[in-house]
Amino acid sequence: MYSLREMNMINKFAFAILLILLSCGASESLQKETANRASDMKKILAELFQKSLTTTYNNSFTPEQIKNNWIGNVPATEKEIKETELRLGIKLPADYKEFLKIANGYPTYNDAVEPSFERINQIEYLKYFDPEIIKLWSQKQTEEIGKALSKSIIVAGKQEEQWFLLIPPTGKNEKWKYWKFASWIPGEIEYNSLTEYFLETINGIE
Repeated sequence: MYSLREMNMINKFAFAILLILLSCGASESLQKETANRASDMKKILAELFQKSLTTTYNNSFTPEQIKNNWIGNVPATEKEIKETELRLGIKLPADYKEFLKIANGYPTYNDAVEPSFERINQIEYLKYFDPEIIKLWSQKQTEEIGKALSKSIIVAGKQEEQWFLLIPPTGKNEKWKYWKFASWIPGEIEYNSLTEYFLETINGIE
């Protein structure tokens, strides 16, 4: 017979082992989910890049890009991503970081239609890149858009007619917003995720 003290120690030990086993299972599930999401993103980008290369606007692509059916830049490193997050003072959304680890930006097939995604070290807050656009959209009639633009991060289209913006959440229950933006649309086109934007771009390529 065990004493009450010994029984308590056995129970605590068994509980600790159970927690470790559950933790390992959860960790493996999380790793599988992360791998699946990255795999899906890579397939989507592969299709986007391949379709981009088949358009009549692909004069800017190199022979190597055409041969490989891949227009993406070399993947970003974990160090580059962390350095950028430190520079911006914010944790970037998970799907954007998945994208960067596959392609650290890529050129557009047609800059009048879709923006080119910048390298990680080139992204910045829109208010520093183009403060005038913030003022323009902060008028009374469009002040809500102006507020969103003032905290947005431009990740695509810095030298083009349209931009792609990541807008950080302001509260715990809010999510990141994804905007394609151009003053001549006018205004924003909002997406639920980066994946949704890529899929729509694929569908829009003739």
